[in-house]
Amino acid sequence: MWGLRRTYNKSSSMANQNDEEAQPLVAQQQQKTIASSQPVSPKTTCGLPSVFVAGLCYCCASGSMVILNKHALASFGFTAPTALLCFQCLLAAVLVKLCELFGFVKLQPLKRDLVAVWFPVNLIFVGMIGTSFYALKEVGVGMVTVWKNLSNVVTALGDVFVYKRSFSWQVWGCLGLMLVSAVAGASTDVQFSWSGYSWQIANCVFTSGYALYLRSVMDKVAEHTSNKQKMDEFSMVYYNNLLSVPPILLMMWYFGEFKGLLEQEALRNPAFLMVSTLGGVIGFGISFSSLWYLSQTTATIYSLVGALNKIPVAIVGLVAFAEPTNPKNLTSIIIGLGAGVLFTRVKSK
Repeated sequence: MWGLRRTYNKSSSMANQNDEEAQPLVAQQQQKTIASSQPVSPKTTCGLPSVFVAGLCYCCASGSMVILNKHALASFGFTAPTALLCFQCLLAAVLVKLCELFGFVKLQPLKRDLVAVWFPVNLIFVGMIGTSFYALKEVGVGMVTVWKNLSNVVTALGDVFVYKRSFSWQVWGCLGLMLVSAVAGASTDVQFSWSGYSWQIANCVFTSGYALYLRSVMDKVAEHTSNKQKMDEFSMVYYNNLLSVPPILLMMWYFGEFKGLLEQEALRNPAFLMVSTLGGVIGFGISFSSLWYLSQTTATIYSLVGALNKIPVAIVGLVAFAEPTNPKNLTSIIIGLGAGVLFTRVKSK
């Protein structure tokens, strides 16, 4: 994110210099040539390759957020998931703003015209994270990770019908495998509930809608930013989380979460408060770790690692929450996660 800028002084009178004055310049140029031909040692962080440390931070952050939010929603009897979502959105917005105040990032200022263009994206974002919370409360972590792959199917269909893109038969084969594994997993899920899976299906639709609509609106957003460029990731995090608060408050009113919220026993449990806060902080930290890792590697490797990371998350979720399962359900989870990794690999080619 930070770079070193070198400034070279050029002289317009070099042709009039004598040989003695030119010799040091030639020597300096030779030294630069020799230095540039030498292999550059890889960047390190804490004595380890930076690409490894960045990837580890990204995987730990993204996986921990799912596990912590599942723990907060399922282990303390807290019955107001939208309120928890509101708290984490506020926390993320505050943390991003603090980063700007300390000079770590530069955010797009809040402007009426930019907010007006971005707000439809934000509504889809609220639908995406809101349905994710409700699904995670009722569906096991293993099946959540498998069903998240279904958003790839909806996105691919949107690419075909909206953006007129085409994909190879290998890509469609992977998508078909994801669909079969998700359906098979749901049919063999011991904890199956229509409510939970309805929220999960809605989450797939909102996730795909967010990805598809964001592509079309980014150019429009660039016309209203202060630098006339597409909005950077930190500004998107700030706008998404800050503008999410009013719609989430409406959702809290609609679901009746204001009534009796302060009487929730979980709010007096230090463990719940710590888990909820830590989940929000880690969710915010994903913005930094993802950008750091993406700057150290390629987009293909970044996507592949993200797909692979779902495997340990599913395993940890199954073990940590003692989610009941059976051989057929486990097989469908393994096939679904493997199809997600294969999809990322095939699509990158």
